[in-house]
Amino acid sequence: MSELRFDGQTVVVSGAGGGLGKAYAVFFGARGANVVVNDLGGSFKGEGQSSKAADMVVNEIRAAGGKAVANYDSVENGEKIIETAIKEFGRIDILLNNAGILRDVSFKNMSDDDWDLIIKVHVKGAYKCARAAWPHFRKQKYGRVINTASAAGLFGSFGQCNYSAAKLSQVGFTETLAKEGYKYNIICNVIAPIAASRMTQTVMPPDILENLKPDWVIPLVAVLVHPSNKHETGSIFEVGGGHIAKLRWERAKGALLKTGPSLTPGAILRQWKNVNDFSEPSYPSGVADFMSLLEEAQKLGENEPGEHIDYTGKVAVVTGGGAGLGRSYCLLFAKLGASVVVNDLVNPGDVVQEIQKNGGKAVGNKASAEDGDAVIKAAMDAYGRIDILVNNAGILRDKAFANMEDKMWDQVIAVHLRGTYKTTKAAWPYFLKQKYGRIVNTTSTSGIYGNFGQANYAAAKLGILGLSRALAREGAKYNINVNTIAPNAGTNMTRSIMPEEMVQAFKPEQVAPLVVALCSDQVPKPPTGGLFEVGSGWHARTRWQRSGGHGFPVDVKLTPEAVVKAWSDIVNFDDGRADHPEDGQDGLKSIINNMQNRSSDVNKPREANTDTLDKIEKAKKLHSEGTKYKYDDKDIILYNLGIGAKRTELPFVYENSDFFQALPTFGVVPYFGAEIPWSMNEVLPNFSPMMLLHGEQYLEIRKFPIPTAATLVSYPKLVEVIDKGKSAIMVSGTTTKDVATGEDIFYNESSAVIRGSGSFGGPSKGADRGASTAVYQPPKRQPDAVVEEATTEEQAALYRLNGDRNPLHIDPDFSKMGGFKTPILHGLCFFGISGKHVYQSYGPFKNIKVRFAGTVLPGQKLRTEMWKEGGKVIFQTKVVETGKLCIAGAGAELLGTGKTTKL
Repeated sequence: MSELRFDGQTVVVSGAGGGLGKAYAVFFGARGANVVVNDLGGSFKGEGQSSKAADMVVNEIRAAGGKAVANYDSVENGEKIIETAIKEFGRIDILLNNAGILRDVSFKNMSDDDWDLIIKVHVKGAYKCARAAWPHFRKQKYGRVINTASAAGLFGSFGQCNYSAAKLSQVGFTETLAKEGYKYNIICNVIAPIAASRMTQTVMPPDILENLKPDWVIPLVAVLVHPSNKHETGSIFEVGGGHIAKLRWERAKGALLKTGPSLTPGAILRQWKNVNDFSEPSYPSGVADFMSLLEEAQKLGENEPGEHIDYTGKVAVVTGGGAGLGRSYCLLFAKLGASVVVNDLVNPGDVVQEIQKNGGKAVGNKASAEDGDAVIKAAMDAYGRIDILVNNAGILRDKAFANMEDKMWDQVIAVHLRGTYKTTKAAWPYFLKQKYGRIVNTTSTSGIYGNFGQANYAAAKLGILGLSRALAREGAKYNINVNTIAPNAGTNMTRSIMPEEMVQAFKPEQVAPLVVALCSDQVPKPPTGGLFEVGSGWHARTRWQRSGGHGFPVDVKLTPEAVVKAWSDIVNFDDGRADHPEDGQDGLKSIINNMQNRSSDVNKPREANTDTLDKIEKAKKLHSEGTKYKYDDKDIILYNLGIGAKRTELPFVYENSDFFQALPTFGVVPYFGAEIPWSMNEVLPNFSPMMLLHGEQYLEIRKFPIPTAATLVSYPKLVEVIDKGKSAIMVSGTTTKDVATGEDIFYNESSAVIRGSGSFGGPSKGADRGASTAVYQPPKRQPDAVVEEATTEEQAALYRLNGDRNPLHIDPDFSKMGGFKTPILHGLCFFGISGKHVYQSYGPFKNIKVRFAGTVLPGQKLRTEMWKEGGKVIFQTKVVETGKLCIAGAGAELLGTGKTTKL
């Protein structure tokens, strides 16, 4: 494809004196753009000022034949930066909001200056530059904006509450600009870059920084701001180290409960699994259909009450408690025994009297949430402690971005974002001292998804979510839980943006039970760090989903043109590779993994390691002497129970049943302990058992019905070793025969991925062996059959009695060494459970093949989704609690007609 050029366009880059900003400026200068190099010239902490940094970049661009001018203003004075572009080049086409500073410090030690300076540079600065450019973009019906988030914002980061808040605010801000700008051909996106700079060198090790050059970020940005991009807008991208992926919001199906008196905190907690059920997720771009939800909720029967929650002895502070949502929170806390501090800038007294009239305890506090010390002091003066803080106070100053005034921006950020910070900061020392605290902060769907006319509100509200996620990490070890809600309710505040009938229908009392539930000690693990959308009796968790993305070789210069070619991979959420990152380590995972991706792995012929190739060929010719396995009905029953057979399913658990049988996946048991005639350590270079992963499993059943008692003998054979550059795939095939008859009973083919053992010059693609190498892709339609089954806490302990005694599945200390917080379920166990679902839905099958895609914890629920395609069943299995695939690209070839078997 032709080179993406920017001739005649003007690009403004803030913070362009070094690091990523400099790399942007130099790149666009080389691609024909006029560049405004903005840099204040201060330290990465925001101290000092100098023109030197910007001047050096300008000189470099000019020396290479490009056009550039310097600007030394702070981004707070965004209008002066944009004015420079208009004055020097007559236009502005692209704005890259890149300027940033760090003030990292634990929350308990954070000063107001640490908070205010970060917000001023990252949040106000991005607003000011975009606001100044916006009229020009609208007039010329063309504009491109890139705002900058970070992993700290997306997931929350310890010691970076200020930075996390500022950076996630950019997502809400960008999504709103994208919606307002689209009809004017103004395209706005936000990136979370991982790149080496003055800022990141203080928080990343040198060996990682070496592979995180800014050059890996630029090509994505170039594609997003090029005139050819007319539709990719309002999007979030994670980029760095040669890897690019897209993120989007994923919303759980949620729990719908009847509204009214039976909608209690206990009733919600009783349905907590449904609140967190991602088995049927949605990927919204805006608020849920709360009117339809309300209509459905009102048709339901009364809710089962669940456990009663008692707040006697607890002290709850609610900001903005004088009306609307805050009032409903105060009343419910008081009803359940809490002593309540009703904070409200206008009138806390009426709610205090209402509580006292009902026999509850309450005091009023008339102060702004920005005066957090005064708010918390009211609790300490009245009750001597604080246990719960609900940050609810808020205002609206809605305006189209083209007409938004600085005062509107500042007021909303101050009340919502700074107010939440100030009250939490005042309460934090008390929470730390007593090693107990519960915080519920308030975001909005306007922040999560963006909303017309609410750029200020969206930025503030998603900034609160970033703060909450960072606080949850810092507070976890002190038993301080921090959660965030996005409520939908009719209040005086929302009356300006909702029709009156909606204001009347969406009652705050439909939100309060979730808030009170989240502040209890009964929330199932994890009890902190969650984001929940709530209203109309509906309660659902919302989280990130990330595409599998695309990794580019780290030894080849990345270009925008290469990014364009890989675009379908970058934005594909439906190929089975998508995941759900929850912390900074998850965020770095794909990028760190890509650091071993070199062009030699895929493009260049590998230098053959003849010694390794010879050893592989010799190993393939070795013959096994055979390993015997004797079993009877007890072993059949043990296996069937190990993959979830119930005591009522007599054909699986009772040897005297007329239909007593082994479930078909029993075929993986007899060969499991068979002795292989080759040594992995001798065959593969750099072999380590710690680097081995079970990749795929194929089972062929060659004898029907499967004998319920026999002596079998298994003969393993090395089938092939595939060279994938960074890793090797070793495929072994095992034929299992009946000793008495000599008949084949089973054939298993197992693929093991051994990381770090590739690049020996072997074949990069495996042979086609029919069913054992078949590739199955789920059809683009709803499944024809779905089976859900909860595993038990004892599942792994039971399944291991079939022969796999790996301590990873039973010993917590050993599992931690393997990187798992708790022992995990055997892959062949959930393979068996999935196979059982296929068998019970469609009848016997003659072969089955799966690809292992994730881990399962004992006690989690599995959901097998199946599609019948002729004589085959294509299927995949998900963990319901996480929504992640544990088995992907799977298929079974049916025996005979494939009619459902009745058992």
